[in-house]
Amino acid sequence: MSTKTLREVAIEGCRDELTDHTVYKRLSTLGIERNQEFRDNLAKLAATELGHYEFWKKYAPDEEIRVDGLKVFVALLVRLLLGTTFAVRYLERNETKVIRRYKSVAHTIPAADAEGFQRMLSDEEDHERGFELKIQGGLIRYISFVVLGLADAVVEIAGIHAGSLGIYNSTRLAGLAGVIAGAAASVAMSSAAYAQAKQGFQGSARLSAIYTGVSYFAAALILASPYFFTESMTLALGVSLFLAVLLVAFIIFYSAVISGKPFARDFLEITGIMFGATFALYVLGTLIRYFFGITI
Repeated sequence: MSTKTLREVAIEGCRDELTDHTVYKRLSTLGIERNQEFRDNLAKLAATELGHYEFWKKYAPDEEIRVDGLKVFVALLVRLLLGTTFAVRYLERNETKVIRRYKSVAHTIPAADAEGFQRMLSDEEDHERGFELKIQGGLIRYISFVVLGLADAVVEIAGIHAGSLGIYNSTRLAGLAGVIAGAAASVAMSSAAYAQAKQGFQGSARLSAIYTGVSYFAAALILASPYFFTESMTLALGVSLFLAVLLVAFIIFYSAVISGKPFARDFLEITGIMFGATFALYVLGTLIRYFFGITI
């Protein structure tokens, strides 16, 4: 159980709530969000957070509260790069810890403020859910298709490169093998995504196919790029695998923030599969080269 006093929790609460209020207010007024419904919901979130700040300020009236400028900057940058839904989810990712911290001093809240305290807790638990239900952004709706394309590409293309290195002496041939395989697989993945989206998905089957295919081929190009800048097989494979790990981390982190799922387990699972496939296909490629006497 927390040993913090009511004043200490109030000061932390003031800083957190005022910072979140600032972020939501700027998001709703900067003009980067064109959807009026989104702006209205962001304005409501800003008003809610300001009310929470005012609640806690009563318990630290003489404390000078400063907005966390770095958090505001990062949140706005995240919005510009990854969208409104991700930015809101990013801000709310520690909501459980905040609620737990508030509840740790519930027994010290004066009876006159008990109703307001419970209302604030209810807001913290529910307001981001209400915002989420109104999100209909394209990338968010199709995030599962993007994740599918990127995740499959990372595992398959990394394995294809490793297998090609086992067969060929040329890094460029290995890179081209990955690009060609990526192009073919992106078409196949798009077709599969289109058919899947036709089965009751609340969205465009065509866009589902596009998101899946484009994300797959983009990942294939990224992973193939090191093979065209060096003749060292070890360096090309190492850099490609490093890029693959970065892609996996981004994919899983984005998905985890949006869905609220844990990051570590999925990250370790996909990277483990990727490295396992890479090793197995490299061994297979080496055996093919040995038994068939390939010298290119």
